[in-house]
Amino acid sequence: MAVCPNGHDSASDDFCDVCGMRIAGDPATGPSLASSAPPAWPDTATETCPRCGIPRTGQFCEACGFNFNGPRFVPASPLPPSPASPPPPAPAIPPTSVASPIPSAPPAASAESAPSAESAPSVPSSPSMSSFPYPQATWTVVVGADRAYYERVQEATGPEGAAVAFPSYCAERRFQLVGNQMQIGRRSVSRGLAPEIDLTGPPADPGISRLHAVLIATPDGSWAVLDPGSANGTLVNGSEIGIGDQVALHDGDRINLGAWTAITVHRG
Repeated sequence: MAVCPNGHDSASDDFCDVCGMRIAGDPATGPSLASSAPPAWPDTATETCPRCGIPRTGQFCEACGFNFNGPRFVPASPLPPSPASPPPPAPAIPPTSVASPIPSAPPAASAESAPSAESAPSVPSSPSMSSFPYPQATWTVVVGADRAYYERVQEATGPEGAAVAFPSYCAERRFQLVGNQMQIGRRSVSRGLAPEIDLTGPPADPGISRLHAVLIATPDGSWAVLDPGSANGTLVNGSEIGIGDQVALHDGDRINLGAWTAITVHRG
């Protein structure tokens, strides 16, 4: 059993099953955010997704979002019920010529001998939210179109990107971050993929993968972003993050992905 830098017990020894933090490396500092080189994934040449059969390319399946490093529970077969033990034989009563006297019932406790309310044991109360070590903050993200990012992508792709037009109208959408993680991508009914932050459209950004990125909750109450291996990459505040690198997010950070999509992070 490995222990991640945040103190979680993890069955995987590369990324934590609870918070997704990289376990390898210096536990005091966690994964390096300055390096953009992909992490040393285990040999996945012959490993396929147990859910959809697609060959593994990273921590999360590109087709259905399955977490290869997450816990894989195998339901245990129920144990057969143990046979009921026969009741012990009744003790033999020796014959007697004189009937034994029937003992009288003990006298009922008087009101004076009953325990008072002051002596009754107290029941511990449930812990309040203030007793938890970390503040419970509300995090949301706003999804919209980024013209400056679109033009940057156009300059990098050249004539190949000319077929992708910037949307004439793109209404902003807001998502509240809940749970342990939230996937970012495009819905696929045939593959059984339904990301919590669905960017299917309209308008549809053709540069977004089925499973493009994952937002991961951290023990201190904040969130981080991880790119499991998207086709076109993910940027945080204009800098591309490495595949498998978990980058901490702060209030006001901007995540760019696809051809023109921008996701702005808000805390509180």
